[in-house]
Amino acid sequence: MRNVSYLYFSLLDNYRKNVYSAHMEIVRASVLGFCFGVRRAVELAEKALAENPGKKVYSLGPLIHNENALKSLGEKGLFTVDESAIFAIPDGAVVIIRAHGVAPSVTDALEAKNCKIIDATCPRVKASQKMVERYSSENDYVVLTGDRNHGEVIGIAGYAGENFSQIQDYTEAENFNIPDSDSKNIILLSQTTYSPKEFEKIETLFRSKFRNLAVMNTICPATNERQEALLELCKKVDGVIVIGGKNSANTKRLYQTAAANCNKAIHVQNASEIPEDFRNLSKVGITAGASTPDSIIAEVEAFLLSSN
Repeated sequence: MRNVSYLYFSLLDNYRKNVYSAHMEIVRASVLGFCFGVRRAVELAEKALAENPGKKVYSLGPLIHNENALKSLGEKGLFTVDESAIFAIPDGAVVIIRAHGVAPSVTDALEAKNCKIIDATCPRVKASQKMVERYSSENDYVVLTGDRNHGEVIGIAGYAGENFSQIQDYTEAENFNIPDSDSKNIILLSQTTYSPKEFEKIETLFRSKFRNLAVMNTICPATNERQEALLELCKKVDGVIVIGGKNSANTKRLYQTAAANCNKAIHVQNASEIPEDFRNLSKVGITAGASTPDSIIAEVEAFLLSSN
């Protein structure tokens, strides 16, 4: 994987040196593309495929939210199976738990089938799972902010005891109450890719509602870093291309930020989706979600350069 990325960027550097772009300057965000957790999951999948030639390797849900990357892994033998269809996985199969993690009940079901489990859960998500498991079983009450339909949130909720609630956004937080809250320690934490601004608003609200509040900021620093880098990028360019899967939560938030802070912004999965009018801009910015491979970023940049 790293060798492929190195080759892409080497070719691109040579292309830059030999091609004069009369109309367009391309500026990359200072932080973009694969985060640590996603890169680790992809590398573990690549290793599992290499160690099991000719065999099916299963991923519980999409390994990452990027169609191009999933297609490439699928061609090498990775099969995506929904968590609800674990029964369809053969006994003793190799199964990868994706970066979002899963509930303990899912792991138990795989172990009952004697599957070889490769746990690619992001270490930050794993820490949140342990935190929820610990505090929701004591004399505390845990509140998790995040998208309740997101794999990470579903998995974390599976570790919770009775003293647990999940809220989606500030509106839900306004109407949220905990009976006899003064006698409990309230623990607030978040999905790792949740909006930092939304979490900040909810934290401020909770401090006014609950006396014994402890805030665990579990948002991945990479989420903040990408947003801040994008805001700086928007000041320098005529338009921004946000590269990433259509189902990627953090990519969607990057696009929302770009659309709010730049004259032109688009969200594409690959170079083929770039509209004609973007090829006529003088200065184009590029950013990418945490599930976007280096090769796709390089492909988009090479496409823009070749259009001049």
